[in-house]
Amino acid sequence: MNPQIRPRRVALIPGGARGIGRAIGLDLASHGWDVAIAYRKSADDAASFVRLAGDTGARTLAMCADVSDANAAEALARATADAFGRVDALIHAAGPYHRVDLLNETPERWREMFDHNLHSLFYVAKAVAPGMQERRFGRIVAFSMATADRVSAQPGVTAHFIAKMGVQVLMKSLAKTLAPYGVTANTISPGFLDSGSAEADELAKMLKFIPAGSIGKLDDAVAAARFLLSDEASYVNGANIQLSGAWGI
Repeated sequence: MNPQIRPRRVALIPGGARGIGRAIGLDLASHGWDVAIAYRKSADDAASFVRLAGDTGARTLAMCADVSDANAAEALARATADAFGRVDALIHAAGPYHRVDLLNETPERWREMFDHNLHSLFYVAKAVAPGMQERRFGRIVAFSMATADRVSAQPGVTAHFIAKMGVQVLMKSLAKTLAPYGVTANTISPGFLDSGSAEADELAKMLKFIPAGSIGKLDDAVAAARFLLSDEASYVNGANIQLSGAWGI
């Protein structure tokens, strides 16, 4: 093999069947990556992802896995490495969102926000990190939320907000731990993006508060992720990209 030809890199994307994760996965496939995604409920979306990504020539894999379970997260990472030989990048796009008044929150939904948004990130990152350390290369990208770097009252999304604050702390800790091995860990914090996770009327109501004067697009998140996954971003580590059109700063 020509030493100048780099093997196709491999991305693992929990939450890759829909929304931001799907958009990033399709973009990576079109730029020479092989892509594995994980989903919990979106089987039809996952199947269509495999078809579309496969049309680019990428090898693809879609697995049903609840990565809020540590054993399932480890099995997912192992299955991806078995299929493709390694995991070069983890893009954690899993995690539900819901809006409810704090005192009407249920214990089950409270735990769910942490299990799926924060704990799952730790489990999958822990599972892929040893291989990245051994190869002395890796990229970890996770999603927080704009304003999560501020300690502020969020009575309508309290559990989700706290979990996303935790994502930033966890990612900075991963960055410091893994930097000696050539692995980066960075966060993207969207404000209001038309990604399918928020209702259209909610986005419309917020438009007047966004200094940029527009709602963000999936392409904005894709571009930020593409940079963080690139060789050009090898010295960007522990960073948080605010993707909000200057809202929330």
